[in-house]
Amino acid sequence: MRFSPFAAIALLAASPIAIAQVAAPAATAASTVRYIHAGALLARPGEAPRGPSTIIVRDGKIAEVRDGYVAPEGGAEVIDLKDRFVMPGLIDMHVHLWGIGGDPMRDRLTALTRDSGDDMMFAIENARATLEAGFTTVRDLGGEPRGIRALREGVERGVVAGPTIVNAGAPISVTGGHGDPGNGMAEIFANAVHANYHNTCDGPDDCRRAVREQVALGAQVIKYMSTGGVLSNVSGGLGRAMTDDEMKAIIDTAHGLGRKVATHSHAMAGTKAAVAAGVDTVEHGSFLDDEAIRSMKAHGTWLVPTMMAPAAALKQARAGMLPPAVIPKAEEAAAAAFASHSRAYAAGVKVAFGTDSGVSKHGDNAQEFALMVKAGMSPANALKAATANAAEALGRSASIGSIEPGKDADIIAVSGSPLEDVTRMERVDFVMRHGVVHKSGGKRQAFPAE
Repeated sequence: MRFSPFAAIALLAASPIAIAQVAAPAATAASTVRYIHAGALLARPGEAPRGPSTIIVRDGKIAEVRDGYVAPEGGAEVIDLKDRFVMPGLIDMHVHLWGIGGDPMRDRLTALTRDSGDDMMFAIENARATLEAGFTTVRDLGGEPRGIRALREGVERGVVAGPTIVNAGAPISVTGGHGDPGNGMAEIFANAVHANYHNTCDGPDDCRRAVREQVALGAQVIKYMSTGGVLSNVSGGLGRAMTDDEMKAIIDTAHGLGRKVATHSHAMAGTKAAVAAGVDTVEHGSFLDDEAIRSMKAHGTWLVPTMMAPAAALKQARAGMLPPAVIPKAEEAAAAAFASHSRAYAAGVKVAFGTDSGVSKHGDNAQEFALMVKAGMSPANALKAATANAAEALGRSASIGSIEPGKDADIIAVSGSPLEDVTRMERVDFVMRHGVVHKSGGKRQAFPAE
């Protein structure tokens, strides 16, 4: 018998009990309590770390934080991190989990033989690598809309090991711009891709439609392309791509639907227009002058620098792993970004950590910290950018970003203080997300727990 979604909807509508049975969990899990003994604890990034401390985790939440090593009660499990520096799980504001990441030659060679099923398998692997690197929350800013939503839900159901995902679906782009998935394809293929992504628009009314379609496909945040991009093979240059009216339509529509807005932006003209239109975060911000910086500070706009991305793209392009059209754009962005970000840090622009992983290899995300410090940020502020700041930029400070009672038990540990050597963040020994241990002693833990 052929399945009819309309018949299923009618059945559920006629039966409130059936709805309750579908929505209810299969069983109520037994209460779990863990005591984490931390040698040093950076409970609130931006403040001084505490000495020996105990974090009590109950049912995936932080219940208490106490001084010293508290003896467990009622047979609770003890996690011994007395020789470790413990801190909140990290947040990466800019990743691309979908498909092959960090290997553009392999991506190009397999493009005609891969489909969404293959890309989901890569995405699951990418999510696990990201989690094991200490990133317990990510904002995914571009992938197949339905697939990344499914991955997000798989993580939340506990059937996939990965970070919490705040997904954008497909980034909104003008036709022919950076983000148009049909760029360079024959018309028959381009039309098929557009039918799946629904993300290109021209003119303000069409751009409102594109935002609404991404929300309908499950987007929790909206991303759009203010400018051209380094990795576009067809779209030229890094210059401004959208009009004021198009940007305003995207941002106002998204805000009206309760979504924050991120914009990919390299050229100054695109960044200045996006900030004036009310965008929440500027991704990359490769070209920033004093006027752009003043405007970002005045509007409270977050900068997500992604310092790893231009360096990775330039290395790949020079090695012949990317199309020749990428090389001059990668050189231009890489040359300007470091100086722009240094200027922004010194001026006090709000900064949230992001890597653009997917351009670089998933799991290498923490290499961004050393670049931020090299550009003038203190290790303390770099860590805050990846925890408390990123949580604020996401609008999720109530649940993540610090180790405090009532928040999610997203906790990591490293050997030695990253406040003294920030590269220690590249070797995370312990990872807990929502109270579940995914990595301990530097080794992957069985998932689901056996």
